[in-house]
Amino acid sequence: MVSATGSHSRIWLITLLAAVSLIWCSALRAQETAPLPDYVIKQFGKPPAIPQGPLSKPLQSAVQTAFVDSIVRSSWGPDQTQALNIISESHDPRIVWIISDLMRFVSNRELTAELAHAASKLLLKQLPDINRWGAITDHLIAWDIPAPPDYLRVKRAVYTSIVPTWDKIFVEGNVDWRHVSWGGVLIDDREYDTTDELCNCIPAADNPKVSSASEATWLKDDDIVFGIEVNGEFRAYPRRIMEVREMVNDTLGGRHLGIPYCTLCGSAQAYFTDQLPEGIERPVLRTSGLLIRSNKVMYDIGTYSVFDTFLGTAVTGPLADKNLKLKQATVITTDWGTWKKTHPETTVLVEALALGRDPDFRNGRDADGPIFPIGNVDSRLPVHEDIVGVVSMTGKPVAFQRSKAFVALKSGRNITFENVSLVLEAGGIKAVGADGSELASHQAFWFAWSQFHPQTALWFD
Repeated sequence: MVSATGSHSRIWLITLLAAVSLIWCSALRAQETAPLPDYVIKQFGKPPAIPQGPLSKPLQSAVQTAFVDSIVRSSWGPDQTQALNIISESHDPRIVWIISDLMRFVSNRELTAELAHAASKLLLKQLPDINRWGAITDHLIAWDIPAPPDYLRVKRAVYTSIVPTWDKIFVEGNVDWRHVSWGGVLIDDREYDTTDELCNCIPAADNPKVSSASEATWLKDDDIVFGIEVNGEFRAYPRRIMEVREMVNDTLGGRHLGIPYCTLCGSAQAYFTDQLPEGIERPVLRTSGLLIRSNKVMYDIGTYSVFDTFLGTAVTGPLADKNLKLKQATVITTDWGTWKKTHPETTVLVEALALGRDPDFRNGRDADGPIFPIGNVDSRLPVHEDIVGVVSMTGKPVAFQRSKAFVALKSGRNITFENVSLVLEAGGIKAVGADGSELASHQAFWFAWSQFHPQTALWFD
C-alpha cells in the first residue's frame, strides 16, 4: 500500500481541508433510510442517531482549528486536541466519511490513532486497533450513514491531491462516491495498444498475442482459465495472466471485447465493446486504481467515462449521458486441461503477458475475508462462496451456488430455477434460457454478486 508522506502529504491535506472548512456552512439534513436487515444489526450493532440541521458555530470553529489550522501550521498542539474533542462530542456521524477518506492516505500513526478515536466516538462503537480504516468504513457502509452535503467535492480534493488524473474520474454521476476507495495502485491511463509500455499501475493488455493449445506448454492441466466463445471461435484467458493484467481489450470471433477480472471478487467478465449505438466509439477499458465495495472501478480511456464493472453500465461521463450499457458474453471458469480437450482448436494468451509473475492470490490473500471494506453482506451464503450468476431474460438476477450445482449436474440432475437452466461446459458451468439459448453468465464470489444485485434470487441445493 502506498502512503502520502512529507511535504506532499501536507499539500494534499491543505487542499482537502480548505475544502472541508467550506462545507460546514451548508445545512445538513438527515436522510431517511430503510430499516436495516437483522444480520446487519447482529454483525455491526445498531447505528447511531443522525442529527438534522446545520452545524453549530462552535463546531464549525472546531473543524477549522482541528482540520485546517493544524495543517497550515504543520503542527498539532493542545488547541487541535481540544477541537477534535469538540468534534468527537458532536454526535454527528456524517463527519466520519471525511475522516475515513483522510485515514486511507494518512501515514502518521499518531494522527491515524486520533482520527480513529474521533470516529469511534461519533459512531458510538469501540473499533479494533487493527485495520482501523477498514473497520470504520465497513460500519459506515453497513449502516448506510449519509454523507455530508458537497461530499464529492471534498472527496475529489483528497484523491486528486494524490493522483491528479483522477480529476476526470471524480465527477457527478450515478455512483455512490461514499463507497469508492483507493485500491493501493495508480490509474492505468496509457493510450490504446500500449501492452508493452511499463507503468506504475495494473497494466491492461490490448490486442494480446495468442498461441495454439499445443504451443502452450507452460500451462498445467489444472491451471484455472477463463474460457470464452464468440461466433465459434474459442479462447482461454489464464488466471495467472488475468491476475496481473486485470483487463484485456481483445477481438474474438469478429467481435470486440473488454474483459475485466476482479481478483477481489473472483470474477472474470466479458463485455462486447462494438455494435454500439450510433456516435459511440469502441470503449477501451482501463483500471482506475479505485474500488467500490471491493470491486474494481473500470473506465474508458477515450472519454473517461466510469463503468459499473459488475453491471457493464456507464455511470459517469459522456457514455453515461448516452445511457450506454454493454452486453455481456458468457465466461466459463474451468481448468486448462478440460478446456483444451473439449475445444482443441482454442487459442490461449501467451505466457509473456504474465510479466514473469506466477501469483495465486485466490489461495491466500483473501483467506480471512475481503481485504477492503464491503460493509454488510447478504447472509444467505458465506462471503467467498463461489456462485454462477446470470440475469434471466425477464431481467431477474439469479445466483447458483456453484459447488452444489456442479455436483448435481455431474450426477445427471437437471437444474432449472427462475426460468434459467444450468449445463456443464468444458469443465465449467453456463446458463441457458427456457428456449435453450445461451444466457451471459459468469462465476463470482457471493459477496460481490449479492451487493451489486441486492434483489438476486438464490438457488442452493
